[in-house]
Amino acid sequence: MLLKALIGVAVFIATAVAAVGQEEATNETPEPTLADVQHLAEIISSDKSKLRAYCELGKLHDETRQAVEYNDTNAIAAVIAKTNAFERQLGPEYDKVLNGLDQIDFSSDDGQQIATTLYTLQQKCQEQNEE
Repeated sequence: MLLKALIGVAVFIATAVAAVGQEEATNETPEPTLADVQHLAEIISSDKSKLRAYCELGKLHDETRQAVEYNDTNAIAAVIAKTNAFERQLGPEYDKVLNGLDQIDFSSDDGQQIATTLYTLQQKCQEQNEE
């Protein structure tokens, strides 16, 4: 059950970016390592503005889906602008992990640890929403 939830978080991140017109990762993009993901999680967790940006990216998923569903070009443009701003705030470490996310084998030991790390980061968003 936990693995399904963790994979869902990873797929959510990748889908949100793809849905707003970002370039798909190519085979040239290196697969992020567990250390890369843990480093990213530490960077985001230790900076309240980065954590807020990361959490807001997650919230944009519903806006993205609705804008695409209704083919609302103005809403799509607004979501893309928000997404780009949040991604810039998260820095190059976020891009590195995100661009290689589709190469991770989430059924492997490292993949499961990566999923757990991402899930833990997502939990911080839920905690932040409760405050």
